[in-house]
Amino acid sequence: MAIIEKKSDLNDLMVEWRHHLHKHPELSFKEDITSDYIASVLESYDIEMHRGLAVTGIVATIHGTKKGKAIGLRADMDALPIQEQNDFSYKSIHQGKMHACGHDGHSTMLLGAAIYLKQNNNFAGTVHCIFQPAEEGGGGGQVMVEEGIFEKFPCEAVYGMHNFPGIAEGQFAVHDTACMAANETLKITVKGKGGHAAMPDQCVDPVVIGAQIITALQSVVARNVAPLKSAVISITMVDAGFVSNVIPNEMNLTGSLRYFTKEVGDEVKGKIKDIVEGVSQSMGASATFESIPNYPATINTPKHAELCANAAGMVVGKENVLRNELPTMGSEDFAFLLNALEGAYIWIGNGLVPEDGPVGGCMLHNTQYDFNDEILSIGSSYWVQLVQNILK
Repeated sequence: MAIIEKKSDLNDLMVEWRHHLHKHPELSFKEDITSDYIASVLESYDIEMHRGLAVTGIVATIHGTKKGKAIGLRADMDALPIQEQNDFSYKSIHQGKMHACGHDGHSTMLLGAAIYLKQNNNFAGTVHCIFQPAEEGGGGGQVMVEEGIFEKFPCEAVYGMHNFPGIAEGQFAVHDTACMAANETLKITVKGKGGHAAMPDQCVDPVVIGAQIITALQSVVARNVAPLKSAVISITMVDAGFVSNVIPNEMNLTGSLRYFTKEVGDEVKGKIKDIVEGVSQSMGASATFESIPNYPATINTPKHAELCANAAGMVVGKENVLRNELPTMGSEDFAFLLNALEGAYIWIGNGLVPEDGPVGGCMLHNTQYDFNDEILSIGSSYWVQLVQNILK
């Protein structure tokens, strides 16, 4: 049963807040308007807060009526560099910026929970509501950890939540362990010998070599990673040449590597290096390979995943808590918080994706994505229920 009802005044306010945040999206570490707006709402309810971690981050603290342990609840605030293609009253007013991942909804659900808990603080302990900047590639979670968030605000565990199109409204998905993959950026440079396109025999063509490397890399996961384990290699950018009749001196390849365990990641990177260097050398070129870590894998602590599943079940019914969903190869910087502290990260259904178009339910990072206002009360109620269960 939802604690915060859809027909409540608080839910109406959450819709208003969510639309405001959606209309004013800001990119990583530049969430100044966003941070000020969230802080103004918190201040209007006399909620204690600390500002400035990771530039624009906010930690709002609510104390229960009795002493007890402390937990952290985290929501992300930043938007994406995407031009919005929606046409509703609260569409983005900032060119080339859009809340295409639902962080406006995440912040709103946590804000609603913070206000409810402030007004209904019959629990034992402390809740730190973490409004985190720069999830979309900026690593704001890592910066918060490095700046000592859990030293300044000690917590027993930390919890996160993300909306997920494709999971029905009114459902949650909870993973016992692996939830989202690690993410590294691959950079490969093939150095050959340029020359006239009509005289390839006098050149060492890095484009041909690069093409063979791209093809060869597709066999790394299929033939080196155990079938019940997971990894993904995607070459996503190719840069070579400047005119049609010249073979260039070098070719640059950029891509993405995803995996769940360090052992698999190390094995795959070793094979990539062997292929890059071996193919290049065999064709008379040289090459360099670098893999740059971005986000580690998001791995839940089983006992905390169980606490999340129990709380979600109390809000939407146990039958609506999915426990066997596969993890995704996408990545999430909440992983940095889970590396520093125990906890769990769950998905809340944003609604099924219609087959006949993106209206009202397209996937994340789509130009027509919009967070589903119908789940604001569900997600906010989940946060409240989790606090009430843990801080009895």
